[in-house]
Amino acid sequence: MLWEATLQRARLLPEAELHEQVNGEWSFGETQRHLLLAGDAWLGNAVLEEEAPYHPWGLPAGGMPPDAMAKLGLIPDATPTLDDVLGPRLARMATMRRVVRELRLAELHRVCGRKPAEAYPDGQYVVRRCLSVVLREEAEHHRYAVRDLGVLEADT
Repeated sequence: MLWEATLQRARLLPEAELHEQVNGEWSFGETQRHLLLAGDAWLGNAVLEEEAPYHPWGLPAGGMPPDAMAKLGLIPDATPTLDDVLGPRLARMATMRRVVRELRLAELHRVCGRKPAEAYPDGQYVVRRCLSVVLREEAEHHRYAVRDLGVLEADT
């Protein structure tokens, strides 16, 4: 798992440091919250069409209006601990692994019945695109998290 060693490193730091932003970027905790939302939106809502896919601790990228966040049930000002966020996040990651493991070629081309969230433009979102967004978000934010952990560890 991409995040396993990174999460072990993060747990060696004091909890407060996991909520410190490095160079104006999201903190480690905020990154985990954002990835929770990415999985909820692109996998839970769009691909799986779950009735209530959004966890309140999900954190959208800038630009989502407060009323749109409220409509999804998000609490952007929440201050959950890393372990609080990792519970639902690891569950969503397990769902992603299951979906990919069981995926059939024809399913990749299926048009999702929902877009990731109401704020997204109308259009066709196919399963292939939605899953690739989740994977890209995981890879890119992992890269940022590893970079920022290095800074936090050096400061400790």
